[in-house]
Amino acid sequence: MRQLNYQAEIDKLVEYIRTFTEANGFEKLIIGLSGGIDSSLSATLAVKAIGKENVYGVMLPYKDSSSHSLDDARTLAKWLDIQSEVIEITSFADPYFQIFEQDADKLRRGNWMARSRMCVLYDLSSKYRALVVGTGNRTELEVGYCTQYGDSACAFEPIGNLYKTEVWEMSRILGIPEQIINKAPTADLWDAQTDEDELGISYSTLDEILYRLYNLEMKAENIVAEGFKDEDVKKVMKLYRISAFKRRMPPTPE
Repeated sequence: MRQLNYQAEIDKLVEYIRTFTEANGFEKLIIGLSGGIDSSLSATLAVKAIGKENVYGVMLPYKDSSSHSLDDARTLAKWLDIQSEVIEITSFADPYFQIFEQDADKLRRGNWMARSRMCVLYDLSSKYRALVVGTGNRTELEVGYCTQYGDSACAFEPIGNLYKTEVWEMSRILGIPEQIINKAPTADLWDAQTDEDELGISYSTLDEILYRLYNLEMKAENIVAEGFKDEDVKKVMKLYRISAFKRRMPPTPE
């Protein structure tokens, strides 16, 4: 993996957040706090950039969400000393499926929940006149592990240049509570769901392969020669290819 100067990277991201916010005529930022590492790091950097009094956190649990996730989100908000609130999305996320699409599978339901959460954030962004902060990291954005117009909807992605393993390391340096850093990453859309189980590959392996493919521009066979499994390299290449539409604005005719 690449070797980052983490303090220099932190300083760069803090300045980026501050400059982006001011350049767009805003003073405040709003962010969905899931209790996970990505939203925790994004919120921490936002506070460093524009001050705790200008960052607003929103926790958006569903009835099947882990209570530990909400506890961790509250811990993060308290640690940062930012204003926050809890809005439970079950009462307005469920009726669509109950009335119209009772047979929808868990993927469709999960995408609906992600978009419901973002609808709340964007409504509150208008209320507080605050830009919506994205929480996507480079790893997940490159393989399309996000819901289009759900968790991928935002004004900007402050940690979108960081691989997942780098998110963990930067979070340790910034002193984010250990309980958040050490838990298994999850979108918390259904019981016992974890990101690595869904992806079918560990973040450490995924990062190493992505770095070689798209930073170093290595050929697949050379990556395999370094000891990575051929099926893992092919999986990452496929995920990157089929999710290209998520990394672009909707195309328009020329």
